[in-house]
Amino acid sequence: MLLAMPALWYLATSWCSTSGGRTTWRPVSYLTWGVLQERVMTRSYGATATSPGERFTDSQFLVLMNRVLALIVAGLSCVLCKQPRHGAPMYRYSFASLSNVLSSWCQYEALKFVSFPTQVLAKASKVIPVMLMGKLVSRRSYEHWEYLTATLISIGVSMFLLSSGPEPRSSPATTLSGLILLAGYIAFDSFTSNWQDALFAYKMSSVQMMFGVNFFSCLFTVGSLLEQGALLEGTRFMGRHSEFAAHALLLSICSACGQLFIFYTIGQFGAAVFTIIMTLRQAFAILLSCLLYGHTVTVVGGLGVAVVFAALLLRVYARGRLKQRGKKAVPVESPVQKV
Repeated sequence: MLLAMPALWYLATSWCSTSGGRTTWRPVSYLTWGVLQERVMTRSYGATATSPGERFTDSQFLVLMNRVLALIVAGLSCVLCKQPRHGAPMYRYSFASLSNVLSSWCQYEALKFVSFPTQVLAKASKVIPVMLMGKLVSRRSYEHWEYLTATLISIGVSMFLLSSGPEPRSSPATTLSGLILLAGYIAFDSFTSNWQDALFAYKMSSVQMMFGVNFFSCLFTVGSLLEQGALLEGTRFMGRHSEFAAHALLLSICSACGQLFIFYTIGQFGAAVFTIIMTLRQAFAILLSCLLYGHTVTVVGGLGVAVVFAALLLRVYARGRLKQRGKKAVPVESPVQKV
């Protein structure tokens, strides 16, 4: 942990001093985080010629490490950089933390009871529920073209993801309990981003939001691990395998970088735009894989990509028209004649 302090110091100061923290860290952190997560959860540690080693299976312990490190990064940023006066009651952060925990639980449990196509459709169609939840939580209003483009993006991404590869053989059949859990995941996830968006009305910075949310997330996760008796076991596993400790630490740093991007995007552009970005990221990752490894893109998948691009162009065009209309609506003051 001491060896990671210079990296955390640099991450906190670079986020405050320049815009590089908002652009450079974003793609690198997500790509590295995805690779490391798969490596930590699928490979064995401590393997020798006579022993196969052991695997780490408690993902909740990794979540705790991610949140603790994110809390440290946000705390350093708040201390080292000038922040606006904090006016939000601390207990309000707990709602976003609790809904985030519940959405994660519903998501992982739903994977056991819903089929692969249902999972894809649910993940690709989160934009509309987020917009509807925004009307309930923060009284945010959306134009008709925003609903139209969000629907087109969901349809296009669904077409591409469903046609990008074969359905896994272990995909379960969709059950009623699975659909209920999936609905809970979408509802809690939509509430989380919109509640965070509403909290920015207190004129706080993104790192202040990150600190408050992760503070309560740490409390909830520690309580859950203590109740299950898994906190000490995860700590012992880390003590037995220094390689795992290094991987988990780097995974947590990448997660903290990703959170900086998440809270900044929600604060600047809102929950709906953030959800659109995350939805498009799934399709972009698969498209990049097809380009790098020579996988074929079907006609349906290509049509889905075309629908997504058409929706994005429509959003750009509509926003441009709104800006032009707003400029024309501004009255021009006539010059005052001197007597």
